[in-house]
Amino acid sequence: MPRSWLATAAGAIALMTASSAVFATGEDHASSAVFAAAKDQRVWVGRAIAPVPLDLAGKNRKLVWLGSYIVNAQGGCNDCHTSPPYAEGGDPFMGKPEQINVKGYLCGGTAFGPFITSADISPDQDGLPAGLDRREFIRLMRTGEKADGRLLQVMPWPVFGKMTRGDLSAIYAYLSAIPSCDVKPPAP
Repeated sequence: MPRSWLATAAGAIALMTASSAVFATGEDHASSAVFAAAKDQRVWVGRAIAPVPLDLAGKNRKLVWLGSYIVNAQGGCNDCHTSPPYAEGGDPFMGKPEQINVKGYLCGGTAFGPFITSADISPDQDGLPAGLDRREFIRLMRTGEKADGRLLQVMPWPVFGKMTRGDLSAIYAYLSAIPSCDVKPPAP
């Protein structure tokens, strides 16, 4: 019987709690087994918290789910790249249970003053997030330099640029798996 996303999330949270006990006991933090377990936990949490259906055909599922974790639990990408970030009645900052605006998920459109608007980072018609191949995406995240030579403004690329190549590849894999803004599912 397939597990619901809630059961998957609950299991992942239980694993994270158990690993916290390992760190608290003074175990060797450099242990590759401990770090491998932590990465695996992020993968399963990422799977559980993806707010939109994912196209996993031909993709490395664990890499996509790790990317979901980074985008949805660490990066806060939804806050700027979805406008508005929450569905009507689902804004946690208003004391409501969080409900992501899936219809506009990562489609951009948040204005930061009169000259800067967040980009659509969903896949284009060729399946490329923000129209970038993986190499171009990683370069943009590391340098902030767009193809026209201008630097990204507002986007915290200096922070993302410090991530490992593996983490940036995971973000790219996840963004490649989300629905394009042209085919977003209807808001719940």
